[in-house]
Amino acid sequence: MASKILNLSLSSLPPQSTMVSSSVLGFPRIGANREVKKAVEAYWAGKISADDLTKAAAEVKKASWTNVKAKGVDFVPSGEFSLYDHVLDHSAAFNVIPKRYVGLGLSPLDVYFAMGRGRQSEGVDVPASEMKKWFDSNYHFVVPEFSDETDFKLNFNKAVEEFKEAQAAGITTRPVVLGPVSFLVLGKASKDAKPGFQPISLLPKLIPIYETLLADLKVAGAEWVQVDEPILVLDTAANLESQFASAYAALSKVAPKILLTTYFARLESNVNYIAKLPISGLHIDLDRAPEQLDSVVAAIKPTNIVLSLGVVSGRNIWKTDFEHAIKLGQKAIDALGADRVIIATSSSLLHTPVTLASENKLTAEQKDWFSFALEKAGEVATIAAVLSGSQDAAVTAALEENKASIAKRRAFEKNSDDAVRKRLSAVTEDQYHRKSPFAVRKEIQAKHLNLPKFPTTTIGSFPQTKEIRQARAKLGKGEITTEQYEEFIKKEIELVVRFQEKIGIDLLVHGEPERNDMVQYFGEQLQGFVFTQNGWVQSYGSRYVRPPIIVSDVSRPAPMTVKWSSYAQSLTSKPMKGMLTGPVTILNWSFPRADVSRELQSKQLALALRDEVVDLEKAGISAIQVDEPAIREGLPLRRSDWDAYLKWAVDSFKLATAGVTDQLQTHSHFCYSDFDDIFPSIQRLDADVISIEASKSDMKLLNTFKQYGYSNQIGPGVYDIHSPRVPGSQEIKDRLKAMLEILPDSLLFVNPDCGLKTRGWKETEASLVNLVEGAKWARENYA
Repeated sequence: MASKILNLSLSSLPPQSTMVSSSVLGFPRIGANREVKKAVEAYWAGKISADDLTKAAAEVKKASWTNVKAKGVDFVPSGEFSLYDHVLDHSAAFNVIPKRYVGLGLSPLDVYFAMGRGRQSEGVDVPASEMKKWFDSNYHFVVPEFSDETDFKLNFNKAVEEFKEAQAAGITTRPVVLGPVSFLVLGKASKDAKPGFQPISLLPKLIPIYETLLADLKVAGAEWVQVDEPILVLDTAANLESQFASAYAALSKVAPKILLTTYFARLESNVNYIAKLPISGLHIDLDRAPEQLDSVVAAIKPTNIVLSLGVVSGRNIWKTDFEHAIKLGQKAIDALGADRVIIATSSSLLHTPVTLASENKLTAEQKDWFSFALEKAGEVATIAAVLSGSQDAAVTAALEENKASIAKRRAFEKNSDDAVRKRLSAVTEDQYHRKSPFAVRKEIQAKHLNLPKFPTTTIGSFPQTKEIRQARAKLGKGEITTEQYEEFIKKEIELVVRFQEKIGIDLLVHGEPERNDMVQYFGEQLQGFVFTQNGWVQSYGSRYVRPPIIVSDVSRPAPMTVKWSSYAQSLTSKPMKGMLTGPVTILNWSFPRADVSRELQSKQLALALRDEVVDLEKAGISAIQVDEPAIREGLPLRRSDWDAYLKWAVDSFKLATAGVTDQLQTHSHFCYSDFDDIFPSIQRLDADVISIEASKSDMKLLNTFKQYGYSNQIGPGVYDIHSPRVPGSQEIKDRLKAMLEILPDSLLFVNPDCGLKTRGWKETEASLVNLVEGAKWARENYA
């Protein structure tokens, strides 16, 4: 059978009396032209009303449903759209609203946005809720907060509302709901929770609310409901069998048919208890974990559970290899029957750009390699049609076109840069290590940099103003010359330098006005990348990014940042910090190659950055920050896979930074990460200074550093830059006081949580003035 399938002849596939269905688990919520971002930010600015925002959202939802259905997909998702974050939507719907947001006189919509981004206006001053990365992606979710007093109730039924909204547009959808167990496990205990409280203990209180939600869906006419329980791919889910059993025993009695949905990794032994649950369907990710198909099929074969196969990737932009996908699909059909198989995306397509149709600058060869969200919807429909035995001419043509496209890409992949490959293979162990241990370097750097106690710095970027974006756009359109653009950038850099000098920042940055994005900027100057015009992907809230695409071996043809860092240093006698994005983060925040290992790509990037680091030091830069905010994000979801990843990820950072002298102070930045489990690897990075997100997580990370006895210098963020609110000077002093109860004063740097690119100048100035005041207070009180 396998050989017949690989020939990709429709006539070679056995005829099916039952059609194989197709499914998309979720679709990008941003709009083809970023309509949602524009509408949300206009609402925040007071330029449009809540009704206008609702109308803009409705248009995007309708377009998504219509376009996915037009591709021939059977199960079109609804309910997964969000103005900010789907987990935040769930918290708002289930009344999981922390007390600090209650009683402020705000509308429900403004309470929702205050939870996501904070609010400081009209007498209201509340910080944003904590954010974390959504599993191993670059998407951030707003962490729910629970306590014994959490009062669950259904404030609104978003799943029913959007199901009916789609019905009114003539489309029957399959609603999507975040599952109860994952909702609780992904949350955290609030500050007012009793000691030892665990959110999962609230499951018996939560289930009746889910029963109401799902029963209402059934009454509304939904035949199926997609219930996402992504924590089932984590090791910790092995201890939650009884919770899943009790929850789904109750829900299955009142709900539409339940498709229990997992993604991003393999189920392993968890499938044994999943197979016992009273569910109608199970979705598994065969893009990330194709090896799990046999064990899952064996576990559910004695049941009536329908198996949804995630064969079209929801995480990358490469065309699906139909041969491979059809082989997996036919294997499941042979074991279960066509009536028990659905062909689907591996996860929501949230993590991919909307459509390839708007890309006009990629070459024909490059465009033929890729598939974005809308194209992927067509892929699942085509694969399902092939497996159903369709003789439609359009299906046959799509099959042949895919076969030709994959063959061309495979031919391209055989090309490699011999110089890059040889250089990497020649790397020695010594190249991964600094010349002296940290204790020696610290003394040398102290004399060279002459920084005060509690030195102040920022994470790198300063506000990307409208004027900066306009200048960049004019350059791209040819409306100004390169010389005119560079003169503009010089003035922006000088503005940032003079401001830092004026308020008393100790270790300066140049502000990065020349950079469009912390990954794209480097990718554009490296060999091996291609870029999109409209390949936007949501990172959090209204923050979207355009990930570069790695298509071949990576190298650095010329210095990338030396010119601007050197210019900035020429303006001041204070030390200037060079700013680079680390190899693991560039890899994780790009769409990587699928034909070679991530380790190979990361180390090629490391060698390119190593050259840049060395050149920066030669140019007179005394401190260099190599950011790795994504190093924790890239950690595999299964613990058994951690060691191999951490070995090459840490080695990549060290390879990039170890080529300098002892007097060069290396910095690195990490954000929204749980370090507890990987702390030895953080220590092994051997950065002279690390800065971490701390303000949104209530500084709980610092206890980890105390527990492990971290000996290098550290800058826990003293305020949250993802919110527009300005922290008071006393707030910063209180945070520093709390930090100094945990960390030695000799190791502490004072800095924000993250870069300031997304903030306005007014709030940036006020916040940094308060930061400097906090550092002065610390020097006076901790001499």
